Amino acid sequence: MVLASSSPRRQELLKYLGVAFSIQVPAIEERQRPGETAEHYVQRNSREKAEIIFQSLPKDRPYVVIGSDTIGLFEAEVLEKPLDAPDAMRMLRLMSGKTHEVLTGLTLVYSQALQHAVKQTVVRTSVQFKSLTEQEIRYYVATGEPLDKAGSYGIQGIGGFLVEKLNGSYSNVVGLPLVELVDLLRCLPDPLEVSKI
Repeated sequence: MVLASSSPRRQELLKYLGVAFSIQVPAIEERQRPGETAEHYVQRNSREKAEIIFQSLPKDRPYVVIGSDTIGLFEAEVLEKPLDAPDAMRMLRLMSGKTHEVLTGLTLVYSQALQHAVKQTVVRTSVQFKSLTEQEIRYYVATGEPLDKAGSYGIQGIGGFLVEKLNGSYSNVVGLPLVELVDLLRCLPDPLEVSKI
């Protein structure tokens, strides 16, 4: 099993499942195309990440490659990693006291009869932010935590204080929806069974 991601948060979540995996980091351009829906965007990104790593692997044994891509979605705006601290503050002000969605595209690319096959899903979680003061926003951005996070916050870290409630998968908001990942892994053909989960 190969995780196509440099994210330490995804790596930690996958370790929780107790399965053996290696890490390879894909090089793709993550940019939403004109007219592309947020759902299609994360689905495409996750598949491209998994495909590019799968194609680079030796073909003499079976592999399962996990690709994942997570964004925030507020109204019609896709919220990715902020460009800088002012952009992070802008996003946090947008979401203050309101509900946004977190979408993760999840793709498995795997060997089947010497060919490759694909399983995909998109997971949505609704997240309600508390009403943030300007002081809280500035404090949080000054920690540096938001600067490498989609939507400018990390629920598993200091950013947990921003979240009033959520509806859906917590691990999805972190970046790797575990329920859906296990469901996809269970659908793999028997010769590729990677664990007894």
